[in-house]
Amino acid sequence: MTLSPELLLQAYRAGIFPMAEHRDDPELFWVDPRRRGVIPMQGFRISRSLARRLRRDDYEVTFDRDFEGVIDACADRRETWINSEIRALFTELHRRGHAHSIEVWMEDELVGGVYGLEVGGAFCGESMFSRRRDGSKIALAWLIDLLRRAGFILFDTQFLTEHLASLGAIEIPRHQYRAQLATALLVKPTLADTPLAASGQEVVQRSTQTS
Repeated sequence: MTLSPELLLQAYRAGIFPMAEHRDDPELFWVDPRRRGVIPMQGFRISRSLARRLRRDDYEVTFDRDFEGVIDACADRRETWINSEIRALFTELHRRGHAHSIEVWMEDELVGGVYGLEVGGAFCGESMFSRRRDGSKIALAWLIDLLRRAGFILFDTQFLTEHLASLGAIEIPRHQYRAQLATALLVKPTLADTPLAASGQEVVQRSTQTS
């Protein structure tokens, strides 16, 4: 299967997405889960330990500074569905302003991040990584805070894992996801005009106010 960026966007708008069996497999296949993982925009859970970590501010968070670094770090594991075609497609969609990344830095080293695709008022989270403890949790907390303020109404995680469930993710049936996606596609968020939080303390405070 050889996809164009336009076809990939169309697929996400229809509620399906591609994966590869492994990094070196040139073939892609479509996935349409019967039960979909989502993080309710007001349901992201910041534990006490994560709140303490966010408040320390011994890190820097950036938006779209190193998209390729994030997707490569996400693929740098023994088993991954991110093959060269998926990497190329998302890199091109990032260049066009559709795919985005949050990066977490410590001492000028990329230590955590998350990337995904913007389709209307839905953000389809693709993958995240940590090179230091809580790197991906910090990235996700800052991303959710940014998306809320930019007007997004749906955060798609595709599948539910124990890690995501601990942060507030839930599973919903396919028909419910499709209905939420249809509503989200009518929304025009203001991501390009919405700044990142000024500090981890801000992220924690807003999460407490909206949860």
